[in-house]
Amino acid sequence: MRKVSVLCIVILLLALSFVNAADTPFSFAEIVKETKNGVVNISTTRIIERNPFADFFNDDIFKRFFGDQFRDFYGPKKFKTSSLGSGFIVDAREGYIVTNNHVIEGAEEIIVKLSDKHEFNAKVIGTDPLTDLALLEIDPGDVKLKELPLGDSDSFEVGDWVVAIGNPFGLEWSVTAGIISAKGRVLGEGPYDNFMQTDASINPGNSGGPLVNLKGEVVGINTAIIPSGQGLGFAIPVNMLKDIYDQLKEGKVVRGWLGVVVQPLDEKLAESFGLKTTEGALIADVVENDPADMAGIKPGDIVIAINGKKIGSPRELTAMIGRLKPGEKVQLTIIREGKRKKVDVVLGERKAESVASKPTIGKGESPVVVESLSSSEESRLGIDHGVKVVDIDPNSNAYQAGLREGDVIVWINRKEVHKPEDFYQTYNSIKKGEVVALKIISRYGSRFLAFDKD
Repeated sequence: MRKVSVLCIVILLLALSFVNAADTPFSFAEIVKETKNGVVNISTTRIIERNPFADFFNDDIFKRFFGDQFRDFYGPKKFKTSSLGSGFIVDAREGYIVTNNHVIEGAEEIIVKLSDKHEFNAKVIGTDPLTDLALLEIDPGDVKLKELPLGDSDSFEVGDWVVAIGNPFGLEWSVTAGIISAKGRVLGEGPYDNFMQTDASINPGNSGGPLVNLKGEVVGINTAIIPSGQGLGFAIPVNMLKDIYDQLKEGKVVRGWLGVVVQPLDEKLAESFGLKTTEGALIADVVENDPADMAGIKPGDIVIAINGKKIGSPRELTAMIGRLKPGEKVQLTIIREGKRKKVDVVLGERKAESVASKPTIGKGESPVVVESLSSSEESRLGIDHGVKVVDIDPNSNAYQAGLREGDVIVWINRKEVHKPEDFYQTYNSIKKGEVVALKIISRYGSRFLAFDKD
């Protein structure tokens, strides 16, 4: 019986090892064969203007003897520059090709080369700089195109195998393999950052090429590298392409717009608002006459759901609103002064990022010294109250929370501040160890700060 038991265990272990081995491909050759013909090489030509003698003519010694006459004579010249990227065929019948916006941005000429060496002039159908995606079109004539199927990046898991195909450093149709290292990476590239990180090598020239799974489906669009990092590559999830693909075909991507500045909640801010969780998006500012303002949304409101779907962070709010169309009505679930409330908002169209305004703060027994705003400062900032920070103790909790000279405090613990006395009176009434919550305007825009009073 003991021998039978041992034999059964050995058989079971062998079976499990075969199952695990089945998940690890012995070769990626078949995947490459299936997908290679759908990947294209993209070369672009740009015209730039520059003065090749600018540094020489701007030299102080040269200018001392000859002045500006030679510099004016040798004015800016036009030069052609070329660059390479990648893309993949997404619609063989229409001749549509997906790539990165930065690959073709500003290009005078775009040439697409297939794996069989056929070349075509391409035209831009639509671009979306906010997600760095672009759609091109070629007329293949009698040449048969191979389109790549789109997978589901939401169902893809960290640890899954992927293959990157493209033209790194101009080396045509190179292949690298690896796994998905992380999802939802934010690199500071834009409001819709949501990159997939992979250890499959991605190099210059790979941009715009596909990241495919073991079924040959596109799950990402290779887009970003960190030169100082090894084994770090980033791709746009293919579901982001799916969200805007129909709009790219129309030539323009439009997104819903609330007209708010949002920030995350930390534990101190959550405590100051009487919350037990940091989930949600805190409204730091509302753009005047934009949809949120017209619907009655106020700074200090905390959005916890949109159309009943939970919001965990400001980035989730931005992404969800961005998927909706201008003119759509949405219902925001907010918390205001500790009470839950529902507000209907008709979305506008997303526009250019608003310019951040400038801030300020104060003095007294507090570690923060403030002074009144001048009428010109109020006019410039578009506010009718607030005090400017002119000094702050660098060892204070306020400083550690991010308060700086030049910041403008517009309220403290939900009370508006019109003059320095308002700030000091409220600040001094707060007991040591209790939470101080400020709404400020800084060069980074409106935001909230919270800290324990020293």
